[in-house]
Amino acid sequence: MCKSPESHLYLSLPWLGLMLGNSRRHWAKLLGQTLLETWDEDNAQPPPAPKQDLPLIVASVVGEPSPYLARFPQVRVLTLADIPLKGIYSTLGIDRALGVLGGGTHYGWPILVIDAGTALTFTAADADQRLVGGAILPGLGLQGSSLALQTAALPRIEFPPHLPPRWATATPEAIQSGIIYTLVAGMHDFIEAWQRQYPQGQMVITGGDRNLLLSYFTKQFQDKSIHPVADPDLIFRGMAALKNEPDK
Repeated sequence: MCKSPESHLYLSLPWLGLMLGNSRRHWAKLLGQTLLETWDEDNAQPPPAPKQDLPLIVASVVGEPSPYLARFPQVRVLTLADIPLKGIYSTLGIDRALGVLGGGTHYGWPILVIDAGTALTFTAADADQRLVGGAILPGLGLQGSSLALQTAALPRIEFPPHLPPRWATATPEAIQSGIIYTLVAGMHDFIEAWQRQYPQGQMVITGGDRNLLLSYFTKQFQDKSIHPVADPDLIFRGMAALKNEPDK
């Protein structure tokens, strides 16, 4: 989808990528397929005026990106139909599809992508670039805030920079322990299942909580063979992988 039938994004020139996520807007500036810079904005803020007069590729999990269509000289709005993966189902989030495409293109196939954002998602594709499937659960922040919002006495918490003690003696630390240890145990289970099915498969963790969650995981599980690589830019790598794909 383009702003006009004649418009086309020549991605050998500078261009902007935008991912409209559940909590934040994620931006990148690229030159061809080379990532130059990234930045984020909170969704509570109004859409900004464009910083640069550059073409834009945009994808969204929160509805149509109509506020952006008149703000840039050329706009391509990505849908699942643009993603060259086999076996895509109609309700797959385009952020997950782009992440897997970017991960597989950059690191190799088969690929498992763990996205530690508002939701924690697992998405995998095989050596033929066919979607294997995945799973979705609440992420770190969402689990913490849901307890605070849905209970009478449990407080809102912050997550520590390091793996906390498992056996807590105060309520905030008990919430930290419960969320963190169950999440990293779940990650370990999915990674073990992935490696049994695809022993040569790649593993990448992305999303805003990637470094925090990976630090907990690597402290809890010392075996480096099960540690995913951290990469914040998989979605934009996925957009860049569409360089030679025609607009649909």
